[in-house]
Amino acid sequence: MAVSKMTKIMIVSHRSEATELLEALQKEGICQILNAEQAMVTKDWPELVTEVARPKDIEERLSRLGKSIAFLKNYSKAAGGLAAMLAPRIVVGEDFYDKVISESGISEIIERCEQTESRIEKLKGEIENIHGILKQLAPWEGLETPVEELGQLKKATCLAGLLPSQNFEKVAEEADKFGAAVQKVGTTNNSYACLVVCLNEMVNDIQKLLRSAEFEHVSFQPMKGTVKELIEQHNEKLNQAQLELAELGEKASALSANLLKLEILYDHYNNLLNREYAKDTAPATESTVVLEGWVREKDYKRLEKLVSRFRASSLTRIAPTEGEEIPVEIENANLIRPFEAVTRLYGMPQYFNIDPTVFLAPFFTVFFALCLADTGYGLLMVAIAAWLVVKMQGDKKLLLMLGICGVSTAIFGAMTGGWFGDIIQQFIPALEPMRQKLMLFDPLANPIPFLALALGLGYFQINVGIMIALGHDLKRGNFVAAIFDRITWLVMLNSLLIFGFGKFGLISGHVGSVFGKIAIVPAVMIFLFSHREGGWGTRFGMGFYNVFSTIFFLGDVLSYLRLMALGMVGAGLAMAINVFAKIVMGWPYGTGIIAMILILVIGHLFNLAMSALGAFVHTLRLQYVEFFPKFLIGGGRNFEPLAKQYKHIYLISDKNNAVLEK
Repeated sequence: MAVSKMTKIMIVSHRSEATELLEALQKEGICQILNAEQAMVTKDWPELVTEVARPKDIEERLSRLGKSIAFLKNYSKAAGGLAAMLAPRIVVGEDFYDKVISESGISEIIERCEQTESRIEKLKGEIENIHGILKQLAPWEGLETPVEELGQLKKATCLAGLLPSQNFEKVAEEADKFGAAVQKVGTTNNSYACLVVCLNEMVNDIQKLLRSAEFEHVSFQPMKGTVKELIEQHNEKLNQAQLELAELGEKASALSANLLKLEILYDHYNNLLNREYAKDTAPATESTVVLEGWVREKDYKRLEKLVSRFRASSLTRIAPTEGEEIPVEIENANLIRPFEAVTRLYGMPQYFNIDPTVFLAPFFTVFFALCLADTGYGLLMVAIAAWLVVKMQGDKKLLLMLGICGVSTAIFGAMTGGWFGDIIQQFIPALEPMRQKLMLFDPLANPIPFLALALGLGYFQINVGIMIALGHDLKRGNFVAAIFDRITWLVMLNSLLIFGFGKFGLISGHVGSVFGKIAIVPAVMIFLFSHREGGWGTRFGMGFYNVFSTIFFLGDVLSYLRLMALGMVGAGLAMAINVFAKIVMGWPYGTGIIAMILILVIGHLFNLAMSALGAFVHTLRLQYVEFFPKFLIGGGRNFEPLAKQYKHIYLISDKNNAVLEK
C-alpha cells in the first residue's frame, strides 16, 4: 500500500553473453535498463562508448511484417464484432509460438503479400482511371467522327467541350455572328457536350466567347477511333481489371491463412528490437556491456538469481546520485489495486511522496455511489462489469473498480430507496414494504440529509488530505512544515467549523465562541510563518494571502454538492422514464406492453450510461482538484522494466502445441 522501494543496480556482462542475458531480463520483466544518456556511469566514466548502429535489418523486417498484417486483415475471415473488440489478441500456446518463430519460408509469404498488395493497388488505380475516362466519354457517345480527326482540319478549328446548358442558346447565337457553328452531341448533368467549329482566323474571338460562357475544353488525345469504339475498348479493359482484381482478392484471402503467423513474428521481432535497442544504447567497453538500471527491492533476489546463471556477468547494488530521478511503481492490496487506474490516470507521485490509492479508494467508492444512488443501476453495473472482466483481455483494473463502485451504488441506492428510480412504486407495489424497510431517507422528499452528507464527506476528505500531508511531513522529519502548513490549518478550520455551529445554534453558543477565539492563534501563525522564504515583506504578503485563502476551503467543500445534484438528477430522470412507460402500458392490442418494455430497457440503459459517466467524471474531479493537491506531489517517472510486449497475441503456457481458442 505504498510507493515501491527501488534499488539501483549495475550489471556488467561480457559481450559474448550480453544478448542472452538481455533476453532473460526481458522474459523476467523486473528490471528497468537505462540508456547511456540516462546512466550515471557514463558521466563517471566518459571513456565508455555506446554503439550507435541501429538494427536496420530488424526494423525493416518489422516494417514489412506490419504492412503485410495490415494488408491481410482486410481479407481475413477472422471473427469480428463485439468479441473481437473485447478480446482482439489471439491466445497462443508457447509451443506453437516457438514453432512459428523457427519456421522458414516466412520471407516468401511476406514477398507474396507485398507483390499482391502492390498489384491490387495498381489495379485499383487503373480501374479508377478507366471509370474516369468512361465518365468523360459518356456524353460523347453520339459522336460518329473518329476523335483523332477533330484536330486535323486545315482551314478550320474544332473545339470539343462541355457548355452549361443555360448558356447554350446564347453561345450559339453569338458564335453564328462569327460564322462559327455549335453542335450539341450529348448531355451530362447540367451541361451539353458540344463541338464548336470556326475558321482559324476567328479562333481567338470564339475562345474568348467560350471562356465567358464557362466552356470546359475536352481533349481526346491520345485516343483514336469513334467514341463508341473507345467506350467498348475501355469497358473491356475494365472487365479484365475487375476480373484480375477479384482473382487477387482470392489470392489475398488464401494468404490471410498466414495472418496469425505474421502477427506472432511481428511481436517476436518487436521484442527482439527492444532488446537490441537496450544493448546498443547501453554504455560499453570493447569487451563488456554495462547495464545500469532499477529494480524493485522485493525483486532484487530474483534478479540476483537470474544474473548468477551467467558466468561472465555480475550484479552490483549502487547508490543513486544526489538529485537523480528514481522511477516510481505503486503496490496495493487486491481490493485497493483496481483504484490504481485513478492514480495512474492522474500521474505517478514523486518517489519520496505518498501513493494516494489507498486513501482515494474508499472516497471514490462512496462518492460514486452518491452520484448514482440506485440499487437497480448498481446491480446492473456489477453484472456488466463481471461479464466484461470475463470476456475482455488486458488490464482489467478499471472494470474491477467499476464493479466495486456498482456494489456500493446498490447499497446506497437501497438506503435512499432508489430501485430503477421509483419502479417499485409504479409497477411492483408488493415490494414497497421491503423498500421502506431498507430505506434510511428519501432524498427527493427530504434532501437535507443528502445535502448534509455530501458536505460532511467533502469536509472530512479535505481534512484527511491535510492529515496525510501532516503524517508525511512528520515521517520525513519536516517538523516546521508539519506545524505551520498542516496543524495550523487543521486547528483553524475545525475551530471555525465549531464556531459556525455555535452561531447557528447547533451547539452551545459559549463553546462556539471559545473555538472562535482559538482560531485566531493558528491564523496568526499562518500569517507569520506559512511563507518562510524571502524578506519579511514577502512573507507577510503571502501570509495574508494564505489566511485569506481560507475562503477557498469553503469553495472546495461546496464542490461536493455535485454529489447530491447528480444523484437527484439521475433519480429524477429514472422516475420520468417510469412515468412514460406506465402511460404507454395501456395502449391496446398488446402494443402497450411492448412499448413499455422498450421504454424501460432503453431508457434505463441510457440513464445508467449517462449517470455512470457523470458519476465517474465528477468523482474523478473531486479527487484530482480537491483532494490530491492537499498532499500529493505528482510528476513521478513510471517504472518501465524491460519486458516482453505483445500487440497481436496473448501468449500463455501450453503443452499441446496448438493455438487455443479466444
